[in-house]
Amino acid sequence: MVDLDITEERLGDELLKMKSKGSKMDLVLRLRQEMQNRSSYDKVFQQIWGASVFHGGYYCSTGCATEQGMLETGTQYSPAESEHLKNKHGGSDRKGSLNRGKMALSKTMKRKVDVENRSFNDDWTEKYAFIMPTFRNASPVCLICSETVAVAKEYNLHRHHNTKHSNFKVSYPEQSEARQRKIATLKSAYSRASGIITRTLTDQERVTCASLQAAWVLCRHNRPFTESEVLKECMITVLEELAPDKSMDRIIASVKQVPLSASTNARRVHVLAEQVQNAVIDGVKEAKYFSLAIDESTDNTDISQLCVFVRYFDGKDFREELLALLPLEDNTTADIIFGKLEDFFKSHGLPLDKINLTVTDGAPAMIGKNKGLASHDDLLLHNDVRWLSKGKALERFVELRAQVVDFLKQSKSKAAADHLRVMQDTLYVCNVAFLTDIFSHLNTLNLQLQGKGKSVVDLVEKLDAFGNKLDLFHADLLSGRLLHFNTLKTVGEGNVTDKMKTFITQLKDNFSARFDDFFISRDVIGFVHDPFTISPSGEFSTNAVKMPPLDEAAIQSQLAEIQAAGDMKVALRGAESLSAFWVSCPETYDTLKMLAMYVLTMFGSTYTCEAAFSKMNSIKTHERNRLSTESLEDCLRISLTAAKPDVKKLVSEGKCNFSH
Repeated sequence: MVDLDITEERLGDELLKMKSKGSKMDLVLRLRQEMQNRSSYDKVFQQIWGASVFHGGYYCSTGCATEQGMLETGTQYSPAESEHLKNKHGGSDRKGSLNRGKMALSKTMKRKVDVENRSFNDDWTEKYAFIMPTFRNASPVCLICSETVAVAKEYNLHRHHNTKHSNFKVSYPEQSEARQRKIATLKSAYSRASGIITRTLTDQERVTCASLQAAWVLCRHNRPFTESEVLKECMITVLEELAPDKSMDRIIASVKQVPLSASTNARRVHVLAEQVQNAVIDGVKEAKYFSLAIDESTDNTDISQLCVFVRYFDGKDFREELLALLPLEDNTTADIIFGKLEDFFKSHGLPLDKINLTVTDGAPAMIGKNKGLASHDDLLLHNDVRWLSKGKALERFVELRAQVVDFLKQSKSKAAADHLRVMQDTLYVCNVAFLTDIFSHLNTLNLQLQGKGKSVVDLVEKLDAFGNKLDLFHADLLSGRLLHFNTLKTVGEGNVTDKMKTFITQLKDNFSARFDDFFISRDVIGFVHDPFTISPSGEFSTNAVKMPPLDEAAIQSQLAEIQAAGDMKVALRGAESLSAFWVSCPETYDTLKMLAMYVLTMFGSTYTCEAAFSKMNSIKTHERNRLSTESLEDCLRISLTAAKPDVKKLVSEGKCNFSH
C-alpha cells in the first residue's frame, strides 16, 4: 500500500474491512507499518483525521483521538504526527501531553456521560437497527452483530451502523417494508436469545431458593450444618433410582447445582434467622405494648444463656417469638441481666416504656422488691422443681413397689436391709401414696398451662380453679372418702395423717402468696374473661385505669353499652378463643378493647423459655460443642418461630450462586 492517491472512498473501503473496534486507528497503524514512503504516510494521516472524528481510542481535551500504542515515549513520529501533537497537545510530542490530554478527557467524558440525560430514541431501531434492553444499566445493542455502544447517543449508533453495516441500507432501504420485516425478525431473534439469559437467571434463583428452603427445614429439625451435604447426596441418589431411564437428568442436574455445603448452609441459616428477627423487631416497634418472658440456663458447654421471649399483637394475632439469646459471661446478677437487656434494646431501637409486664422464673437474680428485674415472678414452678418428672417418677415407683421389695429381700447387703425396712413401713407407704396423688394433680395443672398462646388470663383462671380444688382436697381428706386420692385409698389403705392435712393447707397458702404483689386486680382479669359479669359502677373501672392510661368515664359507658348488646354476648359464646373475641371487637368499644388487649398481651409464665432451653440442648449437643453463640441463636430462632421465610425476597436481594 504505497499509492499516494488515498481518496475518501478508498479510506471508507479500508475501514469496512477492519474487524476490530478501533477502526480508524487500526488503519493508521497498519498503514504506518506498510508504507515505506514517509511523505505518503503523512498525506494519508491527514486525510484520515480529516475524514471524520475517530471513536475508540483516547481523546484529548480538544476532541481529537490518539492511541497509547502509537503516541508513547521513544516513538519517532512523522512530521504529520508531530504537527498534530503540536497543534492539539500544546506543542509537545511526548507522553506527558498525552497524559494531560487523558486527564482532560476524564473530566470531559464525565460531564458528557454522567451529567447529560441521554435516553434511547425508539426511532433509532428503524434507522440504525439498535435496541435498548430493559434490564438495569443497559447499553444499546446492535441487532445485527449484537455489539453494544457505551453511550446512548445517536452519533455513536450512526457511526457504528454506517461503519460496520453499510450494506444493510442497500439491502434494506430505509422506510421500506423489507427493512421493517428484517428489523422485526432481528428483534424476535434478540428476544429469544435474551429469553435464554432470563431463564438462566431464573434457574439460579431457583437453586438458591431451594438451598434456603433446605437450610430452613434442616434447622427446624435441629440438624447440624454438615447434614445438608448428606441431604443433597440422598436427593440425587433417590432421583437416580426413580428414573433409571435418564428422564430426570435435568432435575438431577438442577439438584447438583443447589448450594448445600456446610459453610453455605450456615450462611443460609444466618440470613433466614436475620430475616425472622428483623420481622419480630419491626413488629415489636409497631406494637402499642408488649410483655417479656425471661429465664436463664446453661448450655451443654456451661455457658449461661439468657433467653428473652416477647409477646405482642401484630395487628392480626398475638405472637410469641424469641427476641434474643444473650450469653452471660459473668455472674448472673440482676444488674448484669438488666444491663444486657438495656444494651440489646438500645442497639435495636426498642422502647423500654412499652413493656407492660416481665415474667421470670422466680430466681433471686430476677425478682425482689429492691433489685429484682421483673414485675412479678413466674406463677408456675418450671425451672428447679420439675413437677412433671417428679410426679411421673413417683407413679412409676408405686407401680413397681412389689418388685422393689422382692429385689431388696434377695439382696444380702446392709443397705438393702435398711431400705427394705423403710419400704415395709406402713406410714412411709401412705406418705408416698399421698404425694403421688398430689403431684398427679399438679401435673394436670401444669399440662393445662403448657403451650404457646397462654396469656395471664388463662393462668389466673386455672390457678384460681386449682385453689378451689385444694379446698375440696382438704375436705376430702377430713371426710376420709378419698375421692381425689385414689393411690392413697388403694396402696395406702386409706390412712390419713395430720401431716397430709397440713400439707394441703400450706400448699393453698403458697399459691395464694404468689398473687400478693400481682398488680392486675381480679376484677380486671374477670372483665377480660367475661365483660358481661362486671358491674360498670364498681371498683372495676377504678382498678382498670391503673394500668394503661384510660378514660374511666369511657370505660363505664362502654361497659354498660356492651352488656346491653345481645349480639356481643352471642359473639363471645361463639368465639374460637377469648383473644379472637377481643381482636374482632368493634371499635365502638375501643376503650374496653384497648384494656383487654393490654392484658392479653401479658405472658402468663416462662414456659416458652423452658421449651426454648429444651430445644437449645437438642441443637448444641456435645458433638456440636463448638457451635458459636451467634449460630446457636440463629438455629434456635428458626426452630422456635411460627413465621415462614420469604425466600424469594431474600434471593432478589442477594446473589445467585451455583454450586461448585
